[in-house]
Amino acid sequence: MLDLSRTSIQNIRKIQWLELQKQLLYLQGNSTFYKRKFKEFDIDVKQIGAYEDLRRIPITSKEDLQIFNEDFICVPKTEIIDFVTTSGTLGKPVNLALNEPDLERLALNEMRSFELVGVKKEDVVQITTTLDRRFMAGMAYFLGLRKLGAGIVRTGSGLPQLQWDSIERFQPKYLVAVPSFLLKMIEYAIEHNIDYKKSSLKAAVCIGEPIQNLDTNLNALGTKISELWDIELFSTYASTEMATAFTECEIHNGNHIQPDLIFTEILNEAGDPVKEGEPGELVITTLQNQTMPLVRFATGDILSFSEESCKCGRNTLRLSALIGRKSQMMKLKGTSIYPQNIIEVVHDFNEIKNFVIEAKRGSAGLDEVIVKIPDTVSTDHLLLLQDAFKAKILVTPIIERVPEAVINELKFQKDAGKAKIFIDYR
Repeated sequence: MLDLSRTSIQNIRKIQWLELQKQLLYLQGNSTFYKRKFKEFDIDVKQIGAYEDLRRIPITSKEDLQIFNEDFICVPKTEIIDFVTTSGTLGKPVNLALNEPDLERLALNEMRSFELVGVKKEDVVQITTTLDRRFMAGMAYFLGLRKLGAGIVRTGSGLPQLQWDSIERFQPKYLVAVPSFLLKMIEYAIEHNIDYKKSSLKAAVCIGEPIQNLDTNLNALGTKISELWDIELFSTYASTEMATAFTECEIHNGNHIQPDLIFTEILNEAGDPVKEGEPGELVITTLQNQTMPLVRFATGDILSFSEESCKCGRNTLRLSALIGRKSQMMKLKGTSIYPQNIIEVVHDFNEIKNFVIEAKRGSAGLDEVIVKIPDTVSTDHLLLLQDAFKAKILVTPIIERVPEAVINELKFQKDAGKAKIFIDYR
């Protein structure tokens, strides 16, 4: 599989469309779910020759994947090598499976992603995410780095002491980490007199949380990290369902897609393509996927795109930072907000190092939003936080001060692949 990113835009589109047609033919012959769907809508995939034809295929939803999960499997179960589940951030986790070629595809994607940020064979990379609990991401990073030939330190999630001990022992140049965990590492280093600014680390590949605004400048979280630690921060976007990651290059101007591994659409509420720079929902079709390929799968993630050639020399489509998740949008006193809007405000406060957001349906059927912060936060800072919400998002959620143990119990739920900052009870 050759990297198409530096070839012409015309060649990228040609190869991507050929891969799309091959994937559709494969599904028509092997997927119980899509055979049924194509028959229901009288679709012959051999007749799909242009994007307008593709749009005849109905959207695949997360609910489809939950309810008809096994109908998506296209290979004998004896060929399945790895079983994973989604993080369940939005609800019930979804099962997914990969055979040997899918694992190779996953490794290829992550190898290219690490090459985008500048990782070379001679470098050492520390992975601070879990490789267990049916979690795809940690395994994907490991496979990608292994394919690249780089050195790998598998510390897993949490445990700042282990992270710093490993950094001292193995001298990694790169760290793969959730951005908010970088702050915990900094806090631990300061408390234990570790001269973290003189460590071997030069850059962090940031996963799971946005570190940029739509204009690609650092957001509050990214700014806070960069002010405390002079390392380069790289943005990423990924999901388990698409088994693909989009990563930014050294130009830091959007996350590059892998056009031979995925086909992307950005659609408005009416299901029509948005214009460049406009926000819409990311809809994906996986390419070169054998076990559980997806066609026009609605991710629920709202973002925008750019088709302009990147200064790095690549001609691939680039996606913006995540604006929010469609199903997580809340109406508070008539104002539409996403959890990320609230997170951005809280991250401006160095005094609030831990928090969780809850969304509930109130007695009148209206959305109720609660931000739980540690009871150690002073009344003065509580009032400042209320003012910040009014100024930046025009509404103020309910703010509750609770013991930190309560926050951690909500965030770190049993069998969850990652911490939940937003919990939706609606």
